Amino acid sequence: MPCLPDLLVGIKMCELLDEDDREALARVIDEEKLLAGQTLFQAGDPGDSLFIVQAGEIELFIKDTAGQKIVLTIAGQGDMFGELAMLDAGPRTATAIALTESEVLVLDRGDLILLFQRRPDAALDMLAALSGLTRKADELLRTRVARNVNEEMEEHTTPLLRIADWIAWFSGSMMFLILNGIWFITWISLNTLPFGVQFDPFPFGLLTMIVSLEAIFLSCFVLISQNRQAQKDKVRADIEYEVNIKAELEIAHLHEKTDRIYENMMARFEKLDKQTAR
Repeated sequence: MPCLPDLLVGIKMCELLDEDDREALARVIDEEKLLAGQTLFQAGDPGDSLFIVQAGEIELFIKDTAGQKIVLTIAGQGDMFGELAMLDAGPRTATAIALTESEVLVLDRGDLILLFQRRPDAALDMLAALSGLTRKADELLRTRVARNVNEEMEEHTTPLLRIADWIAWFSGSMMFLILNGIWFITWISLNTLPFGVQFDPFPFGLLTMIVSLEAIFLSCFVLISQNRQAQKDKVRADIEYEVNIKAELEIAHLHEKTDRIYENMMARFEKLDKQTAR
């Protein structure tokens, strides 16, 4: 039903309208009341109007492909929403639900043209609302995209952990084995051959201690590297699980769209049959 001119007084887009303009606009703007928990529109619905909150709170949210609810914004008194679908004549990109008992003003494309004719500056308010939602969407997109396991682990890597990874990698290489073999042969030769310096005679107690310390430190570095690899595998498993869930829900969503299209087609065919019968 049409709204009262007094309801347009506190709306930012209508601040500069005089009394006559507000009365003319109020005759074409509809007022709608919502109960708490009532859905105003759902994502995918056709959008041909925008809404301005007169009282109460309206939550705008979407669901990602993993089925998680993402709250875009909570529109309060004087806030505008739903203008994107109205401007490009596309479907609704989000779902709007009343958190409390609310009252909203409904403006269709004709109402908006009338408002812009009487107050062109109102277009700037709409652009500001659009830019605000775009910024929030950019932030959500930046923080909720699929993770890269290598980049995520790199963010938590310290120089000490990088050194441990390199030592663990090097200790498992052929070069490390060859260097140890050369070192052992040289050490034993210097302490057993007649021309040697004999600084660590048989049974090579100093060599045994050094090798034991080497084994202790290498085992620690290998365990540190294994723990990091286990953490990386856990992150990779979580990402694969999220991807599988997203794929499953996307398939289910496609089935829902197909069923909805089928229902709409059957309803239209039934309507055409009735018209033909008449």
